[in-house]
Amino acid sequence: MLKAKDIPNIISVLRVVMTIPVIYLLITRDFSNALILFAIAGASDALDGFLAKHYHWESHLGGLLDPLADKTLLVACYLILGAIGLLPIGLVMTVMLRDLIIIGGAFLYHYNIEALDADPSLVSKLNTLMQILLVLAVVMNAGPFQLPDALIQSLIWFTFATTVASGANYVWVWGRRALERQG
Repeated sequence: MLKAKDIPNIISVLRVVMTIPVIYLLITRDFSNALILFAIAGASDALDGFLAKHYHWESHLGGLLDPLADKTLLVACYLILGAIGLLPIGLVMTVMLRDLIIIGGAFLYHYNIEALDADPSLVSKLNTLMQILLVLAVVMNAGPFQLPDALIQSLIWFTFATTVASGANYVWVWGRRALERQG
C-alpha cells in the first residue's frame, strides 16, 4: 500500500518514464513539446526533492532513484541531441565519460573500500545545472525560440569545463579517501 512518504519516489519513477516521450519528441524534432516535457521533468525533480526534505520523506531508495532519474533523462537527451547534430559529439562523449568514471569509481570504491556516501559536490551540482540549462537552450533554439549563437556556444563551453572539473573533483576526492582508508 502506498503511503504519502512514497510520493517523492513515485515522482522519480515517473521522471524516468517521461524520458521515453522526450526521446521520441527529440528524434521526431518536435522541439516545442520536447521542451515542455523536459521542463515538467525538471519541475518534478525540484518537487520530489522539496517533498522529501520538507516532510522528511527521504529514503535510501529515493537517494538512488532521484539521481538515476536525472541521469537517465540527461544522458538520453545528450545522446539524441548529439546524434541529430545539435550538440557537439566531443561534449557528448565528455559527459558520458565523466558519468562512466563516476559510476565505475563509485562501484570500485563501494566494493573495495567502504560503503560510499555519494553526496554530490558543489562543482557536480553546478555541472548538473549547466547540463540542464544547455539542453533547455539547445531545444529552445531548435524549436520555439531563436537564441543568440554566442549564448549557446558559451553554454557548451561552460558545460564542458564544469564536466571536466566535476569528473576531476570526484577522482581527486575519492582517490584521496581510498588512499587514506587503505593506508
